[in-house]
Amino acid sequence: MSILLKPIITEKATNDSELLNRYGFVVSPSANKVEIKKAVEAEYGVTVLNVRTMNTRIERNVKYTKSGIQVGKTGAIKKAFVQLKDGDTIDLYSNL
Repeated sequence: MSILLKPIITEKATNDSELLNRYGFVVSPSANKVEIKKAVEAEYGVTVLNVRTMNTRIERNVKYTKSGIQVGKTGAIKKAFVQLKDGDTIDLYSNL
């Protein structure tokens, strides 16, 4: 199973990558910071200075509709934000 699942491409993440040289990824829930650092360095050929991770919780919601109560939830994911050395960049749009 791969450690890096997909990059986070949002307005805030794009702004961080342009100004602060920081990139975000959705990663495997069992991956730790050392494994994430090695995976990013191997995949993109860059030098990682810092790795920050966060676990997002499951969010539940209830909708009251004509057909009754609809219950749903989103899955829990783990995000990792990596800080790269000055001069290194990752082109996330080349594979799209």
